[in-house]
Amino acid sequence: MKKLLTSLFMIAAVIMVSNSAMAQINTPAPSPACKMEQVVGLTTVSLDYSRPSVKGRTLFVDVEAFGSIWRTGANRATKITFSDDVKIEGNAVPAGTYALYSIPDPTDWTIMLYKDLTLGGNVSKYNKADELARFKVKGYKRSNFVESFTIDIADMKADGATMSLKWGNWYVPFKLEVSYDDQVMKQIESAMAGTTRGEFYSAAKYYYDNGKDMKKAYEWAKMANQKGERYWQLRLQAQIEAKLGMKAEAKSTIGKSSAVAKAAGSAGYAKANDKIMEGF
Repeated sequence: MKKLLTSLFMIAAVIMVSNSAMAQINTPAPSPACKMEQVVGLTTVSLDYSRPSVKGRTLFVDVEAFGSIWRTGANRATKITFSDDVKIEGNAVPAGTYALYSIPDPTDWTIMLYKDLTLGGNVSKYNKADELARFKVKGYKRSNFVESFTIDIADMKADGATMSLKWGNWYVPFKLEVSYDDQVMKQIESAMAGTTRGEFYSAAKYYYDNGKDMKKAYEWAKMANQKGERYWQLRLQAQIEAKLGMKAEAKSTIGKSSAVAKAAGSAGYAKANDKIMEGF
């Protein structure tokens, strides 16, 4: 009896070890998970989705279907998060996280931002009332082939970018717009309470570059130079003076910028100043 119990114990131990070893086996996911972040302007765009592969199939015939709602990825819901309010194809989208669904079509794709993040691939229970936005965009067939489904953010500018779906030969772009001016203005207002030379310069340059209050820009440019003259700061002050119609002051200030630049070994900067002065 004792030998029988010992044998049974050993068999049970072997089974437990075997099951434990099997539980630890990892294999490649057929649709690997992808998480990415991209800053556009001052807005962070985050994506969390799974990437199915074509695997020799005919898209939207063998896998998914034209005219049917698609989770725009695989596995769980494809999620997109915006840190600030944005616009997508002109549609206002508040900051937050949304599920991304689409309806593939041979010419016009429908893209939907969905508020329920738990639906996943159970599209039979898709509720249009839970949509935040729905819009149509053109889908294109291109020669370059993308094996794994990709959501891309490219062509970035300070005020937007192009988002796109890429899979097989399909390319479906849509426009993302972001706003940064309000955020920069708040930073400037906050910083002006007690600022460094560089902060005064950055604020003045932002106002100059964006055609804002030139008198305020002039005040900050002068403050920057009072805290320590730099040739690039003096050039900016001269450009602002010219904008304000202060031609004589502008020529004097840019001359000083050239002198400081030459003393710092930046003769090329001084030469560029000469061309700028011609426009005063």
